[in-house]
Amino acid sequence: MKSTTFFGLGLVVVALAVTGCGNKKVEPTKLAEKKGGGKADDHPPHGEGPNGGVIFDLGKYHAEFAVDHPKQECTVLFLAGEDKTAKPLAVAAKEFTQATKATKTKEGKVVPPMTVTLKPADAKDGKASKFVGTDPGIGNVADFAGTVIGEIDGKPSSGEFEEEEHAGHK
Repeated sequence: MKSTTFFGLGLVVVALAVTGCGNKKVEPTKLAEKKGGGKADDHPPHGEGPNGGVIFDLGKYHAEFAVDHPKQECTVLFLAGEDKTAKPLAVAAKEFTQATKATKTKEGKVVPPMTVTLKPADAKDGKASKFVGTDPGIGNVADFAGTVIGEIDGKPSSGEFEEEEHAGHK
């Protein structure tokens, strides 16, 4: 009896070794759900947002990262949709922290990493769709990439954004 159990267990181990247990192709939306609503590694990129910024996944929501260089201001706008026609979507959040990576301007000037606090610009009944922050570094015309973190509906949420070459620069 014991030898049959060990033989059966051995077959399972061999089957896992041959087929692999983590090589199944999972659709991006299913992978995001599996990870708790975070960004899926093979999630296709989104298009340009309604304000000329880049759309990215922030928790289980779509958001647009946009900059206004003359104002030294960046905005994260939550969206109901994922393209230029998307409308603002209010979420229950108090603030977000955005951390950008070091980058360079077209002329080669180094723009150091920044940490910017984004506050609600259109808060109503504990919800907002637009979160804004300022930093002198945002005045540089460069392609920014980084992470936005915060809490939405009391749950930790994060997302990564990356601007394309000089897209959406005002």
